[in-house]
Amino acid sequence: MLGPSSDLDDSTAAERRALDELATESGGEASLDYDLRSTSELVVLMNRFDQTVPDAVLGAADALAETVDAIVDRLRRGGRLVYVGAGSSGRIAELDAAECQSTFSTEPGQVVALQAGGEHATPLEQEAAEDDREAGAAGVRELGVGPLDAVVGVSASGRTPFVLGAVEEASRAGACTAGVVSVGESELGLLADHEISAVVGPEFLAGSTRLKAGSAQKLVLNSISTVSMIRLGKTFGNLMVDVSATNEKLRARVRRIVQTATGASNERVDEALAAAGGSAKVAIVSILAGVDADEAHERLATTSGSIRLALPRRRPSGPRRRGGAWRAHQRDRQRLGERKGNRGSRLRRPAGQRFRRRRPARCRRGGIPPSRRGSARDRGHRVPGDLHHRS
Repeated sequence: MLGPSSDLDDSTAAERRALDELATESGGEASLDYDLRSTSELVVLMNRFDQTVPDAVLGAADALAETVDAIVDRLRRGGRLVYVGAGSSGRIAELDAAECQSTFSTEPGQVVALQAGGEHATPLEQEAAEDDREAGAAGVRELGVGPLDAVVGVSASGRTPFVLGAVEEASRAGACTAGVVSVGESELGLLADHEISAVVGPEFLAGSTRLKAGSAQKLVLNSISTVSMIRLGKTFGNLMVDVSATNEKLRARVRRIVQTATGASNERVDEALAAAGGSAKVAIVSILAGVDADEAHERLATTSGSIRLALPRRRPSGPRRRGGAWRAHQRDRQRLGERKGNRGSRLRRPAGQRFRRRRPARCRRGGIPPSRRGSARDRGHRVPGDLHHRS
């Protein structure tokens, strides 16, 4: 009769077999002689290994976009984005969550990370805590995760117990869940509503998932947080208009952002920022809309912080593109620029002369084709039918 120790041995053997089958745990022939290679050879070889990472993330673009849309929907309704990870995956998640508040001025607690062992635990303590599935579930309950929240579990293998417990509990609470993994099929992918699988293949050091898998995780989390904030109106074009200016470097960056967005002078930018209390968003709307800081703040409040929606709509500027003469003039300008090597040469019309719109067909007379009537008159030639039309 088999005892408890036999069951434990079977479980350990199954665990080892599962690990052996993971692509991230395998090596290759090229890795057998690392200790015999030169430093330059190792640096080149390692970076060649890393070149597969961006393509692996790009291959998961559709799943990533679906996940971001689901997260944005929760954040717009007042929910939170909660990352969950253990070991290096948890530290990468903590880094991305920490950057959101300074980069996008997110509310405290709007983007958080749940790390196995706690954020104050040592790296060794965090590594040991990843096997506690119930601790992951307890962490989610302690955060009070609910239907308005989105929980993203990060695990290279897709089988970290702490992450599985957290995602399972989040699903039970009605939250939107996602899994970021570096393997094809995983338990985390089956548990979560959305799976982002960036399969990076074998690591430079067999099993060291802080390398390629970690780089892929960082790129995925970069996309999740950055694109979510763009969708929430936290940027204007590619400008970080919601950045928190907490030091001199960031205050200088805010001034550059406002100047780039508005084209205003340094004096005008400083004046607008002073009135806006240092807010790049308010200063930009104030300058571009020609309103004071209070009005700019009210406009942003009614558009959920979107600068684009807070600005008045303007008609496209430039000449009215009507009439054959105007189009012919543009074609001539293009041909002249091509002949002169596209140096921006301009074909100018004589001072005081207006372009003539083509006459209706019933008014045309004479032997010069209508398409050349304007050009002949511009050269000073008499056009048959001119006397007929003069009154």
